[in-house]
Amino acid sequence: MSVSVRVEAALEALLGEAQSNATPPLLASAVRYCVFPGGARVRPSLCLAVAEACGDEAPGLADAAAAAVEFLHCASLVHDDLPCFDDADSRRGKPSVHRIYGEPLAVLTGDALIVLAFDVLGSAATTRPERLAPLIRTLAQGVGMPSGIVAGQAWESEPVIDVAKYHQSKTGALFVAATRMGAIAAGASPAPWSLLGEKLGAAYQAADDLMDAVSSEGEGDKPIGQDARLHRPNLVAELGVQGALHRLQDLVGEAVAAIPDCEGAQGLRDMVRAQAMRLTPKHLARSAA
Repeated sequence: MSVSVRVEAALEALLGEAQSNATPPLLASAVRYCVFPGGARVRPSLCLAVAEACGDEAPGLADAAAAAVEFLHCASLVHDDLPCFDDADSRRGKPSVHRIYGEPLAVLTGDALIVLAFDVLGSAATTRPERLAPLIRTLAQGVGMPSGIVAGQAWESEPVIDVAKYHQSKTGALFVAATRMGAIAAGASPAPWSLLGEKLGAAYQAADDLMDAVSSEGEGDKPIGQDARLHRPNLVAELGVQGALHRLQDLVGEAVAAIPDCEGAQGLRDMVRAQAMRLTPKHLARSAA
């Protein structure tokens, strides 16, 4: 089974287990609408790829770790799109959750997915209880304070934004959590995998900045021009298009070089390169190639 197929199967199964006839129908519908269909599933795929590279001797736990990462990513997107933040009309090629279900249910959808992420970890870790605490702590660090997604979002409310901390928190932290959780789920040390998450998170941010600044409408999974409209830092504004593209290419190379020697190293390298090409605006990817 490919990593992408495995990710979708895990999300479908674990979300299905969490929903029942007792769930308010509109909440159940909104949660499913938020999760499916997904985007590139970069973070959960990365988590599973690292678990497989480390031996994957507890596949159910690795599936839960990957799903938890994606549930939290989806929660951050639905909250990020709210009128109090980006006020985005669309996400992943369809209307954003609050446009379809209203703001109250959008807030609750994000909340439900946050709780679900930790619930699926707790349930799956019964066979490897000694791994539960490090998995929970790693996931919490990728999302909360002092430098997770929540902290990244909070930088947008500061009068002066520390751009490095902003990008590392809002984008990089969950990539680091994904790589580390893949290793932990497989019973391996997470430390050697942190740098891969850091570099790939930074590369993803560079690609996101490029997509926001120069892609065509509909090419990405969210509205373009958001950074300029909301006066947020953007690598293209700082370095220009070619400078940002070169920065992306450098970061991808550094991410590939950061992959530890292991049986699945080549597959991981190929995955990182493929994701980088997919995330780069098509006309820039052609010129870079």
